[in-house]
Amino acid sequence: MTVKPFHSNRLLQGFILWLILVWIITAINPLYPRDWLLENLLVFIWGAVLAVSYRWFRFSNISYGLFTVFLSLHLVGAHYTYAETPFGFWLQDLFDFERNHYDRIVHFAFGLLLAYPMREILLRRSGVGSGWAYFLAVNCIMAFSAFYEVLEVIAAMIVSPELGNAYLGTQGDEWDAQKDAFLALLGSIIAMGVTRVLAAREAGSS
Repeated sequence: MTVKPFHSNRLLQGFILWLILVWIITAINPLYPRDWLLENLLVFIWGAVLAVSYRWFRFSNISYGLFTVFLSLHLVGAHYTYAETPFGFWLQDLFDFERNHYDRIVHFAFGLLLAYPMREILLRRSGVGSGWAYFLAVNCIMAFSAFYEVLEVIAAMIVSPELGNAYLGTQGDEWDAQKDAFLALLGSIIAMGVTRVLAAREAGSS
C-alpha cells in the first residue's frame, strides 16, 4: 500500500486542521474544566503516538479519516462530559431513554471506526492472512476496550478522585463498563463485516 508523504497529502492535512479547529472550539469554556483536561490526556497521548509513528508506519487516508471522526466525537464529549452532552439529551427526549446515551454512542464508535485501522496494522505488520485479520481486529478492539475501562477507573482514582462520576460517566449504572465494552465489540463486528463484503465485491469486480 502506497501512502503519500505528509507534505503532499492534502487530505491528511485537512484532517489535522479539522481536529485542531474542533479542539480549539471545545476548549472554550468546557462544562467542567478539570474533567476536560483529564479527558484530553488521551487525545494528547494518541496524537503523539500517531505523529511519532508516522515515520515508520503510515495508515491509509481511510484510517486517518476514521481516527478523525472518532476523536471529534471524543472532543465533543470531553467539552460537556459524556453524561451531559446535548445530543445525548436530545436522543433521551426523542426516544424516552432513562439516561444520556452519548457515551454509549462513542464506545460503539470506538469499535466501528477503529477496527479497520487495527486490521490495517495486522495486515501490514503482523504477517497474518486476510481472514485472520478480521477476527484478530475484533479481538484487539475488545481487549483495548476492556483495558480502557480499567485504565479509566485508575486514572480517575489517581488524577482526580472527586471527578470520578463526571469522568467515568456511569450515570448510576453498575454495569456501565461491561455495556460499553460490549458496544465496542458490536461496532467492530459490524465494521469487519462491512469491510469483508466490500473486499469481496472489489475482488469480484476485478
